[in-house]
Amino acid sequence: MSDPMRPPVSPQHPQAASLRSDPSRSRASLRTAVVWEVLQDALDRRVKSTGRESLDVLDTGGGSGNFAVPVARLGHRVTVVDPSPNALFALERRAAEAGVADRVKGVQGDAHGLFDVVERGGYDVVLFHGVLEYVDDPAEGIRNAVAALREEGVLSLLAAGLGGAVLARALAGHFTEAKQALHDPEGRWGSGDPMPRRFTADQLIALVEGAGLTVGAVHGVRVFADLVPGVLVDTEPSALEALLKLEAAAAALPAFQSVATQLHVLGETGGGA
Repeated sequence: MSDPMRPPVSPQHPQAASLRSDPSRSRASLRTAVVWEVLQDALDRRVKSTGRESLDVLDTGGGSGNFAVPVARLGHRVTVVDPSPNALFALERRAAEAGVADRVKGVQGDAHGLFDVVERGGYDVVLFHGVLEYVDDPAEGIRNAVAALREEGVLSLLAAGLGGAVLARALAGHFTEAKQALHDPEGRWGSGDPMPRRFTADQLIALVEGAGLTVGAVHGVRVFADLVPGVLVDTEPSALEALLKLEAAAAALPAFQSVATQLHVLGETGGGA
């Protein structure tokens, strides 16, 4: 997953900086901008609801901190659970370089044995990004993530979208593989497919609601970003900003969610965000 935008943060006012206002947007931000927009809003609402400036955030499968470090820079405390020691070492280094080592903690583990390493019911927000594709039982994985939430909390779920893979294979001329992915129960285009599982928006919504959460928002991620040739963005000064705005405008529309590379679902406990 690409690195998100890194805004400057005032130590006196950690919530004052917004990921949305970062002027140094790169092409990589196309892959994360929609998620960060939604996540930023969710964090802001939880801060207002709890009356606390710092939230406790759990990032499952957070790797080297692509999401965790920017969240910590907003003043929140982030625990990252990842099975890779190398990723956790990179997380420690990145957090130190960003000046948030005191707000980021990495622990080795996975979604299946989550409560062997973290507290049940101890977090205001749980990030479950790029994990559901790899767990043996997606429903169990979601239930574990939800069980880590406090009575009032938010789940941010990001997973591979089926429609985006079908469209990408078809546009590449691999029509048989596109059809295979379309009909395969796991959304895979063949034995060489590196992705174990893909989802539709309806499948993700059913999983989140089945775990007892209310779906607050659904967005398509990377609707156009993976299809537009890089040269078109890199050679036009205003093209990146225009494409970011297009991604944001299309993200909430079901027609475009159905062909997105990734899908983002925000789930909320009974108390809401």
